[in-house]
Formats: sequence, structure tokens, C-alpha cells
Amino acid sequence: MFKKILIANRGEIACRVIKTARKMGIKTVAIYSDADAQALHVRMADEAVHIGPAPANQSYIVIEKVMAAIKETGAEAVHPGYGFLSENAKFAEALEAAGVAFIGPPKGAIEKMGDKITSKKIAQDAGVSTVPGYMGLIADADEAVKISGEIGYPVMIKASAGGGGKGMRIAWKEDEVREGFQSSKNEAANSFGDDRIFIEKFVTQPRHIEIQVLADGHGNTIYLGERECSIQRRNQKVIEEAPSPFLDEATRKAMGEQSCALAAAVSYTSAGTVEFIVDGDRNFYFLEMNTRLQVEHPVTELITGVDLVEQMIRVAYGEKLKLKQKDVKLTGWAIESRLYAEDPYRGFLPSIGRLTKYRPPEEVAKKSHVVRNDTGVYEGGEISMYYDPMIAKLCTWGPDRAAAIEGMRVALDSFEVEGIGHNLPFCSAVMDHKKFTSGNMTTAFIEEEFPDGFQGVTLSKAAQKRVASAVAAMHRVAEIRRARISGTMDNHRRKVGKDWVVTMDGARFDLKVKADKEGATVKHSDGAKHRVSSDWVPGKSLAVLDVDGKPLVLKIDKITSGFRVRTRGADMRVHIRTPAQAELAALMIEKVAPDTSKLLLCPMPGLIVKVDVAAGDEVQEGQALCTVEAMKMENILRAERKGVVSKINAAAGDNLAVDDVIMEFE
Repeated sequence: MFKKILIANRGEIACRVIKTARKMGIKTVAIYSDADAQALHVRMADEAVHIGPAPANQSYIVIEKVMAAIKETGAEAVHPGYGFLSENAKFAEALEAAGVAFIGPPKGAIEKMGDKITSKKIAQDAGVSTVPGYMGLIADADEAVKISGEIGYPVMIKASAGGGGKGMRIAWKEDEVREGFQSSKNEAANSFGDDRIFIEKFVTQPRHIEIQVLADGHGNTIYLGERECSIQRRNQKVIEEAPSPFLDEATRKAMGEQSCALAAAVSYTSAGTVEFIVDGDRNFYFLEMNTRLQVEHPVTELITGVDLVEQMIRVAYGEKLKLKQKDVKLTGWAIESRLYAEDPYRGFLPSIGRLTKYRPPEEVAKKSHVVRNDTGVYEGGEISMYYDPMIAKLCTWGPDRAAAIEGMRVALDSFEVEGIGHNLPFCSAVMDHKKFTSGNMTTAFIEEEFPDGFQGVTLSKAAQKRVASAVAAMHRVAEIRRARISGTMDNHRRKVGKDWVVTMDGARFDLKVKADKEGATVKHSDGAKHRVSSDWVPGKSLAVLDVDGKPLVLKIDKITSGFRVRTRGADMRVHIRTPAQAELAALMIEKVAPDTSKLLLCPMPGLIVKVDVAAGDEVQEGQALCTVEAMKMENILRAERKGVVSKINAAAGDNLAVDDVIMEFE
């Protein structure tokens, strides 16, 4: 077996590979840029080599620099993770020339399957069902418009060398093709160094389901079930699960066998993924083959018990697969929530900064349930603007889908992240959404269910009652503590009453709290009673409670007369007052937010790519005003209403912070 491998990647996937290598007794080498000098993968590896400035095109994807690190450290093999050089045939060729093993497929398979145009032609020849589209290269926007009209709208504009949602746009009309074509080319060039674009029919209301394949160099190829990846935003997966709640065994077998046939057609070895879109009648169409480890591979590992990274390493070493197709058993259900550094309350725009708090839920590996968190960050670390916004993958496993979902709900509620905007509240909202819990979702889920963006969650009346009961009991504990601190003698100690008024999200709950040694009984004015128990103490930011025999996890921050409470996607200011205080509070005037309607504010830290208007221009609703690039994605900012530009405060090339004023309107 290899004695030392280099991981040509960063973040959580580098940490993930290091864990398996360590388990196998293999030493590891990390590479890092200026921005990652203190990164977790650097700390975890046995050795680390600096390879350049922060931008990936000056460090992580510069083949010569990675090769120099390999030579310097004497690494015998390289695991590329995903992204960066993982699907770069020139990198695989350079490794082969240097006598270094590539922990991935042969360069020929990368060339054929890594290029989406070529891969579709090969898939068609191999008898795999494919989506209608134009497989040739497209010269310019005019040709893109012509092709789109022939295929029929809507169409998908995609980067040939793309992945992870980069260089991808959906166009419903000619103007969107022209705009999307150029943005896709720009993103593709910046992310992959390849700006080739192709166009295919966009299948409406599809499900995104992919098959995990594993092949060795001795002619053995198997599939390890499927993953459902339909919960996507901007073509970027957010929630994945295995198996799919939609497939039947016959469809699974057909998709798996076609995937293996495609892999065999290009002499594929290592782990790979064949992606399909599946319509409501379970007709499936080939999208692409990812010749690498997928981000969502943990859910497959959890339902099969197969360590995919270990298998990749063994295959690269020349070993035969010990597994046969008949040995693959799908057990239970697994779900993955991707934790992104992006603010769901600001249109999911990227967020950077320091993690002032980063406390994932405790990892658990039991026969009854599993909690796993693949991460590449730590408390006090910094989220950079230079790389992908994903910072962790939270996974749960249960004996069935309902158990896996419930495990994920509790795990998300227990995950504490502060200092940056993040999408944990949105992931929580998905776990409670009827379309998701029923398994009846498509890739249009987010677009259809959150058409105006994510505004947070308003809990049901029953859920609010549980929270009100819990918070009242907690408040009583805090008040007793305050009374003990303020009183020097028992007969001078301030008395803590039983009657309280709890308000949240416009709802009011009048209740009585009767405490005992085991907890508290909370009685509401309508006669309802809730039993609350917990070991929470004032100052603790996470409250794990039991309300009527069921778990309730609350993230807690103290505010005047109450708490800021976050749970199940809701973010509430919960006030607990005496009846007299509540009567006075109702008379207080609410603070009005400042008017920013005549300003275009930068919604994220980023680089101004271009400004499309000038002072004095009249703009229409929906018109493009400027383009901001952050975390390898271009974001077009549009006018919310008709108006006249009075002043431009930024120009192309400017780096802006959140809420910097880009332009002003009359």
C-alpha cells in the first residue's frame, strides 16, 4: 500500500481524505494557499506545502506548483478531491509521466467523460438515454440564440468543463440566452480555465438522481445505489439523500446497469457518478458523468457501509474490488445538508468573515442512528471570498426516511454557527416542508416553494406553545439565579412570580410556571399544560429540553426581557414579562428601519465585474445594473423598479463590502 499521498485540494474534502488515509496507516501531505495557512486540512495533515497566493488560478489549479509539492515531499499518489484539478486530464497525465499514482480514473476516461459534449455522444453510442441538445461548440451569443430556438425553450446553458453549478444558466427567452451565455462563459473561464459552452433542452419538473459507480482495473464495475439530489438552488445541490424516495427497484436496476455500461465503455476505474434527470413517469435521461468523488458521497457510504475514499485508494494501488454487485445492500436512509457560507435572508448571497462560533452537533455512530459532520473549518477560522462557500456537510442516518429526517432536524437545531451568514435556517425549513417529507419534490422545489426568497419560518401555533413553555421555564431559572445574586439574606431575596406573558412573532401566551426538582409544569390560559425538563443554565447558548416527552433544541441569546430563539428555521425575539410589564410594553413605539429604497447596496463582499448603467440613465424594473463576483459566482444586480440613476459610486475592479453603496437613484 502507498506510504504517503498528497491531497490536491482544500477544506472539508481534504480533511475527509486525511481521515481515511490515517485509518489506513498512510501519511498525508496538504497543500495550501496564502488564505489557507491556518486551515484545518493543513493542521490535520502530516506535512503541508505552501503553493501560492489565495486565488485558485494562482495556487490550487496550477499543475506545476502541485507537481513541485509532490516532488518535494516524495508523495507516491495524489487524491484530487473534487473541483480544482480532479477532472483535469493534463494533471493526470503529468502524474503518470512523473510515476505518481492518480487516485482517480485514467486520463482517457477523464477526457471523454469530463467533457460534457463528448460524454453525451459516448452515452448515446452506449445506449444510454440522453436529453435533446446541441453537442457542438457555440461561437457566440447569436449562435446560442439560434440553437436555443431550434431546441425549444426553456434551455440549459452549460459549461462543457463545468460542475458544482458554475457556468450554468436556465434561459426561457432570447434575452436570457444572450445574457446567460456570456455569464456562463465568464464563470467557466474563471473556475475551470475552459470557456466552452453547450446547450440542451431543460426538462421541466425533473428530479435529479445520480448513480454511484465503483470500478477497478481488472474489469469489475458495480453500482452502489442512487442519491436523490433534487433540492437545488441555482443548480447547486443543498440537500441530498440515499436512497431516492421516488425510485422503484426496477428503475434503480436499469439506471445502475446503464451507468456501469457507460463506465465500461471508457475503461473507467475508481469511484465515479453518473447523473440523470428523471421525470414523473420514471423516464431517466443522462446528464453527465463526474469522474471524481462527489460532494454527497457520505450518504452512499452510510447506507452501504462502503468507504469510497478507501476503495479509491485501493483501486489506484492496483487492488481488485472485493465487493460484487450481489454484495451491495442498501440499509436504512441517509440525508445530507450542505452548510453554506451564504445568507438565506439576503437571497442566499455569499457571506465571508470569521467564525466567532462554530460548534457542530456531537458525532454519533450507533446502530439506531448516526450523525456525521464532514467539515474543513473551526471556531475562530476565517471564511474566504476566494473559494466555494460550502464549509460543512451534516449527515444523519436512520433505519427509515422518517427517522433520518427527525435526526437531521435535531442535528440542525444543535448546530451553532456565528460570525457569518449561513443557510442552517433554510435547511431546517426544508426538513419540515410537506413536499420534502412526502418525498414529492423536484429540482424546482426552492423556486416554487420560496418564490420570494427565504424570509425565515413562522412556527405553527402548537410549536409556538412548546417554545413559549420552554422559554418561560428557562426564564424562571434565570430569574431565580438573579434573585439569589441580588439578595444577601433569604428574607431580603426578591420573589420570583409564577405568572408570565410570553410574546413572539405577534402571538401572546399567558401562562403559569410551577417548578419542582425534576422540571416545570407550564399551564396556559386555555388550560393546556406542558411538562418541561432540561439541564439548561443561564449563559448556555444551546438549550436541549424535553417538552412532553419530545426533544426541543433551542439556540439561545439573551436580549432585554427575554431571548433571541432559533429553532426549526425560525429566528424569533421571545419576550417574557410579568403581566404588568407586558401591559406597559404594548404601549412602546416600534423602531422604523431606515429607507434604503433609493440606493443599490452591495449585497455581499465581492468584486465589481462591470457596471451596466451611467448617471442620468433611466432604468426599467428588472434591468441589469451591475455584476458582482464572489466565491467564483457572478451575480447580476437588477433594478427593483423604474427610476433614474443619479450617482455611481463604484466601478469595475472595485472590491466592496456588504451594504457599500454602488449607486443612487433620484
